[in-house]
Amino acid sequence: MQALQSFLDGQVVLIDKSKDWTSFDAANKVRNLIKIKKVGHAGTLDPLATGLLIICTGKFTKKINEYMGMEKEYTGTITLGATTPTYDLESDPENFQSVDHLSEAQILAATKNFEGDILQMPPQHSAIKKNGERLYVSARKGIVVEMEARPVTIHSFSIEKIELPIVYFKVVCSTGTYIRSLANDFGAALGVGGYLSSLRRTRIGNFLVEDAKTIMQFEEEIKLLRASLLLEGETNTEL
Repeated sequence: MQALQSFLDGQVVLIDKSKDWTSFDAANKVRNLIKIKKVGHAGTLDPLATGLLIICTGKFTKKINEYMGMEKEYTGTITLGATTPTYDLESDPENFQSVDHLSEAQILAATKNFEGDILQMPPQHSAIKKNGERLYVSARKGIVVEMEARPVTIHSFSIEKIELPIVYFKVVCSTGTYIRSLANDFGAALGVGGYLSSLRRTRIGNFLVEDAKTIMQFEEEIKLLRASLLLEGETNTEL
Protein backbone atom coordinates (compact mmCIF):
# COMPACT_ATOMS: atom_id res chain seq x y z
CA MET A 1 0.00 0.00 0.00
CA GLN A 2 1.22 3.47 -0.88
CA ALA A 3 0.87 4.85 2.67
CA LEU A 4 3.11 2.06 3.95
CA GLN A 5 5.78 3.06 1.44
CA SER A 6 7.30 5.33 4.11
CA PHE A 7 8.42 2.23 6.02
CA LEU A 8 10.26 1.01 2.92
CA ASP A 9 11.79 4.45 2.41
CA GLY A 10 12.99 4.26 5.99
CA GLN A 11 11.57 4.96 9.42
CA VAL A 12 12.58 4.75 13.06
CA VAL A 13 9.91 2.95 15.06
CA LEU A 14 10.17 3.43 18.82
CA ILE A 15 8.85 0.40 20.68
CA ASP A 16 8.31 0.07 24.42
CA LYS A 17 9.27 -3.60 24.71
CA SER A 18 7.29 -5.73 27.11
CA LYS A 19 8.78 -8.18 29.58
CA ASP A 20 9.39 -11.71 28.21
CA TRP A 21 9.56 -10.49 24.62
CA THR A 22 12.96 -10.78 22.96
CA SER A 23 14.23 -7.89 20.86
CA PHE A 24 14.06 -10.24 17.87
CA ASP A 25 10.40 -11.01 18.67
CA ALA A 26 9.58 -7.29 18.63
CA ALA A 27 11.45 -6.62 15.37
CA ASN A 28 9.85 -9.68 13.75
CA LYS A 29 6.38 -8.53 14.82
CA VAL A 30 6.97 -5.11 13.21
CA ARG A 31 8.27 -6.84 10.08
CA ASN A 32 5.15 -8.98 9.79
CA LEU A 33 2.82 -6.03 10.39
CA ILE A 34 4.31 -3.71 7.78
CA LYS A 35 5.07 -6.53 5.30
CA ILE A 36 8.64 -5.57 4.40
CA LYS A 37 11.81 -7.62 4.86
CA LYS A 38 14.30 -4.92 5.83
CA VAL A 39 13.65 -4.48 9.54
CA GLY A 40 16.21 -4.56 12.36
CA HIS A 41 16.68 -3.38 15.92
CA ALA A 42 19.43 -1.13 17.28
CA GLY A 43 20.57 -2.58 20.58
CA THR A 44 19.31 -5.75 22.23
CA LEU A 45 17.25 -5.75 25.41
CA ASP A 46 17.23 -8.96 27.45
CA PRO A 47 13.85 -10.75 27.59
CA LEU A 48 13.29 -9.79 31.25
CA ALA A 49 14.02 -6.11 30.53
CA THR A 50 11.42 -3.62 29.34
CA GLY A 51 11.62 -0.24 27.68
CA LEU A 52 12.93 1.56 24.66
CA LEU A 53 13.84 -0.46 21.59
CA ILE A 54 14.74 1.33 18.36
CA ILE A 55 13.53 -0.57 15.30
CA CYS A 56 14.67 0.59 11.88
CA THR A 57 12.83 -0.16 8.65
CA GLY A 58 13.78 -0.03 4.98
CA LYS A 59 16.72 2.22 4.14
CA PHE A 60 17.04 3.30 7.79
CA THR A 61 18.49 -0.13 8.63
CA LYS A 62 21.77 1.42 7.45
CA LYS A 63 21.59 3.69 10.51
CA ILE A 64 21.43 0.83 13.04
CA ASN A 65 25.11 1.06 14.03
CA GLU A 66 24.75 4.82 14.51
CA TYR A 67 21.84 4.38 16.90
CA MET A 68 23.53 1.48 18.71
CA GLY A 69 26.48 3.72 19.53
CA MET A 70 24.37 6.30 21.35
CA GLU A 71 24.40 6.89 25.11
CA LYS A 72 21.79 4.89 27.02
CA GLU A 73 19.82 5.42 30.23
CA TYR A 74 18.33 2.69 32.41
CA THR A 75 16.35 2.41 35.61
CA GLY A 76 15.86 -0.74 37.61
CA THR A 77 16.46 -2.66 40.80
CA ILE A 78 19.36 -4.61 42.22
CA THR A 79 18.61 -7.21 44.89
CA LEU A 80 21.47 -7.48 47.36
CA GLY A 81 22.35 -10.49 49.51
CA ALA A 82 22.45 -13.18 46.80
CA THR A 83 23.85 -13.91 43.35
CA THR A 84 22.60 -15.72 40.26
CA PRO A 85 24.61 -17.47 37.51
CA THR A 86 23.09 -15.17 34.87
CA TYR A 87 23.40 -12.04 37.05
CA ASP A 88 19.61 -11.57 36.73
CA LEU A 89 16.40 -13.54 37.32
CA GLU A 90 16.81 -15.85 34.31
CA SER A 91 18.41 -18.18 36.88
CA ASP A 92 17.67 -18.83 40.54
CA PRO A 93 19.26 -16.82 43.38
CA GLU A 94 21.94 -18.58 45.44
CA ASN A 95 24.78 -17.79 47.87
CA PHE A 96 22.48 -15.92 50.25
CA GLN A 97 24.01 -13.46 52.71
CA SER A 98 22.64 -11.03 55.27
CA VAL A 99 22.39 -7.35 54.29
CA ASP A 100 21.33 -6.11 57.72
CA HIS A 101 24.69 -4.49 58.39
CA LEU A 102 24.65 -2.33 55.25
CA SER A 103 24.12 1.37 55.76
CA GLU A 104 22.77 3.90 53.29
CA ALA A 105 26.16 5.62 53.29
CA GLN A 106 27.95 2.37 52.35
CA ILE A 107 25.55 1.71 49.48
CA LEU A 108 25.77 5.23 48.10
CA ALA A 109 29.56 5.29 48.39
CA ALA A 110 29.91 2.00 46.49
CA THR A 111 28.44 3.52 43.33
CA LYS A 112 31.49 5.78 42.95
CA ASN A 113 33.67 2.74 42.15
CA PHE A 114 31.70 2.24 38.95
CA GLU A 115 31.49 5.74 37.49
CA GLY A 116 33.70 6.95 34.67
CA ASP A 117 35.81 4.83 32.31
CA ILE A 118 35.95 1.32 33.75
CA LEU A 119 36.77 -2.23 32.67
CA GLN A 120 33.79 -4.56 32.83
CA MET A 121 33.67 -8.33 32.53
CA PRO A 122 30.76 -9.50 30.33
CA PRO A 123 28.44 -12.14 31.82
CA GLN A 124 29.17 -15.75 30.96
CA HIS A 125 25.49 -15.93 30.00
CA SER A 126 25.65 -13.44 27.13
CA ALA A 127 25.38 -13.45 23.34
CA ILE A 128 29.07 -12.60 22.83
CA LYS A 129 30.82 -15.11 20.58
CA LYS A 130 34.09 -16.83 21.52
CA ASN A 131 35.59 -19.45 19.23
CA GLY A 132 32.45 -19.34 17.09
CA GLU A 133 30.05 -20.13 19.93
CA ARG A 134 27.92 -17.74 21.95
CA LEU A 135 28.89 -17.57 25.61
CA TYR A 136 25.44 -18.54 26.89
CA VAL A 137 25.64 -21.80 24.91
CA SER A 138 28.94 -22.67 26.59
CA ALA A 139 27.60 -21.57 29.99
CA ARG A 140 24.60 -23.89 29.66
CA LYS A 141 27.07 -26.74 29.11
CA GLY A 142 28.84 -25.78 32.32
CA ILE A 143 31.88 -24.45 30.44
CA VAL A 144 33.49 -21.27 31.76
CA VAL A 145 35.04 -19.32 28.90
CA GLU A 146 37.95 -16.99 29.60
CA MET A 147 37.08 -13.45 28.59
CA GLU A 148 38.92 -10.17 28.76
CA ALA A 149 37.37 -7.21 30.54
CA ARG A 150 35.99 -4.59 28.17
CA PRO A 151 36.23 -0.81 28.46
CA VAL A 152 32.89 0.94 29.02
CA THR A 153 31.90 4.36 30.32
CA ILE A 154 29.35 4.84 33.08
CA HIS A 155 28.48 8.53 33.07
CA SER A 156 26.36 8.30 36.20
CA PHE A 157 25.21 5.58 38.60
CA SER A 158 22.76 6.86 41.19
CA ILE A 159 20.70 5.13 43.87
CA GLU A 160 17.14 6.45 43.77
CA LYS A 161 15.70 4.53 46.74
CA ILE A 162 16.78 1.87 49.23
CA GLU A 163 14.41 -0.80 50.52
CA LEU A 164 16.82 -3.57 51.55
CA PRO A 165 17.50 -6.02 50.10
CA ILE A 166 16.35 -4.02 47.05
CA VAL A 167 18.00 -0.84 45.79
CA TYR A 168 16.50 1.27 43.01
CA PHE A 169 18.98 2.80 40.58
CA LYS A 170 19.43 4.93 37.49
CA VAL A 171 22.40 4.48 35.13
CA VAL A 172 23.57 6.54 32.16
CA CYS A 173 26.21 4.66 30.21
CA SER A 174 27.97 3.99 26.93
CA THR A 175 27.05 1.31 24.45
CA GLY A 176 28.38 -2.12 25.38
CA THR A 177 27.68 -1.74 29.10
CA TYR A 178 26.13 -4.79 30.73
CA ILE A 179 23.81 -3.66 33.52
CA ARG A 180 23.68 -7.27 34.71
CA SER A 181 27.44 -7.20 35.24
CA LEU A 182 27.14 -3.85 37.00
CA ALA A 183 24.59 -5.34 39.42
CA ASN A 184 26.80 -8.37 40.08
CA ASP A 185 29.93 -6.24 40.58
CA PHE A 186 28.07 -3.75 42.79
CA GLY A 187 26.93 -6.56 45.09
CA ALA A 188 30.47 -7.95 45.19
CA ALA A 189 31.85 -4.51 46.11
CA LEU A 190 29.46 -4.41 49.07
CA GLY A 191 30.56 -7.90 50.10
CA VAL A 192 27.08 -9.44 50.00
CA GLY A 193 26.48 -10.26 46.33
CA GLY A 194 23.77 -8.84 44.13
CA TYR A 195 21.79 -9.47 40.98
CA LEU A 196 19.67 -7.46 38.57
CA SER A 197 16.04 -7.97 39.55
CA SER A 198 14.41 -5.53 37.08
CA LEU A 199 15.54 -3.29 34.23
CA ARG A 200 13.94 -0.66 32.02
CA ARG A 201 15.67 1.28 29.25
CA THR A 202 14.35 4.82 29.30
CA ARG A 203 16.53 6.61 26.74
CA ILE A 204 18.83 6.05 23.76
CA GLY A 205 20.53 9.28 22.71
CA ASN A 206 17.67 11.76 22.37
CA PHE A 207 15.04 9.04 21.87
CA LEU A 208 12.77 8.66 24.93
CA VAL A 209 10.64 5.73 26.03
CA GLU A 210 7.79 8.20 26.63
CA ASP A 211 7.57 8.61 22.86
CA ALA A 212 7.49 4.86 22.20
CA LYS A 213 4.51 2.62 21.48
CA THR A 214 3.87 -0.84 22.80
CA ILE A 215 3.70 -3.59 20.22
CA MET A 216 -0.06 -3.72 20.72
CA GLN A 217 -0.39 0.04 20.11
CA PHE A 218 1.74 -0.19 16.98
CA GLU A 219 -0.33 -3.11 15.72
CA GLU A 220 -3.53 -1.14 16.25
CA GLU A 221 -2.02 1.86 14.43
CA ILE A 222 -1.17 -0.29 11.40
CA LYS A 223 -4.64 -1.88 11.40
CA LEU A 224 -6.26 1.56 11.41
CA LEU A 225 -3.97 2.69 8.60
CA ARG A 226 -4.85 -0.31 6.47
CA ALA A 227 -8.56 0.19 7.17
CA SER A 228 -8.39 3.86 6.13
CA LEU A 229 -6.56 2.92 2.94
CA LEU A 230 -9.17 0.30 2.14
CA LEU A 231 -11.96 2.82 2.71
CA GLU A 232 -10.14 5.39 0.59
CA GLY A 233 -9.80 2.86 -2.22
CA GLU A 234 -13.51 2.04 -2.10
CA THR A 235 -14.38 5.77 -2.20
CA ASN A 236 -12.14 6.33 -5.21
CA THR A 237 -13.75 3.37 -6.97
CA GLU A 238 -17.21 4.85 -6.44
CA LEU A 239 -16.05 8.16 -7.87
